[in-house]
Amino acid sequence: MIDQQAIIQVRHLKKTYHMGQQVVQALRDVSLDIGQNEYVALMGPSGSGKSTLMNMLGCLDTPTSGQYILNNEDVSILTDDELATIRNKEIGFVFQTFNLIPRLSTLENVALPLVYAGVSKNKRLDKAYSVLESVGLGDRVDHRPNELSGGQRQRVAVARALVNDPSIILADEPTGNLDSKTSVEIMGLFEQIHNQGNTIILVTHEPDIAEHAHRIIRLRDGLIESDIRNKHIVSALNVK
Repeated sequence: MIDQQAIIQVRHLKKTYHMGQQVVQALRDVSLDIGQNEYVALMGPSGSGKSTLMNMLGCLDTPTSGQYILNNEDVSILTDDELATIRNKEIGFVFQTFNLIPRLSTLENVALPLVYAGVSKNKRLDKAYSVLESVGLGDRVDHRPNELSGGQRQRVAVARALVNDPSIILADEPTGNLDSKTSVEIMGLFEQIHNQGNTIILVTHEPDIAEHAHRIIRLRDGLIESDIRNKHIVSALNVK
């Protein structure tokens, strides 16, 4: 039975890769629900299946078998083009390596998803500027990525993820290239975004980063090893 209150419903998800003669079961049998405005951390060692699950949840890949319902739509049966449309509309991505385009300004980088969504130039630049202001970079709109610090570049990446008003923010090791102080600042930004009603799925191997989430799901050998509510949530806001 599908829970209509959940934004994500995954049922018996499996993913098998064929590498030469070898068969790799990246996901063996994963079922979970994630509700609107949840803040979830996905954890697990290398080879646990967390990256494969992230790709599934982000509509970057399709399962070998099983079902993935996103906002009451079965995305596990969609074509590549249909998945691309869902990604652009429903999911905001934040990556460890920022993935900004060097030749574009901060404003243009943030506005890029709106180009693919068919939004007019004036509207997309207005929206991009508004979102940049919301992440504290209203005074950096004309800067290019190489003129920004690592933390500022990640804030640009977060703004780009937010610009389409997605259902889900999917963050893959978002503090992996940042120092400790900047990592806390970025986690504070995610906390603010969550407080505003967004659903956040954070993929990390760092326990101290996962402690900011309200729910921690650990994977091992393609299965969910544990799924717990975090009773000791660490707030990154107001940290000196």
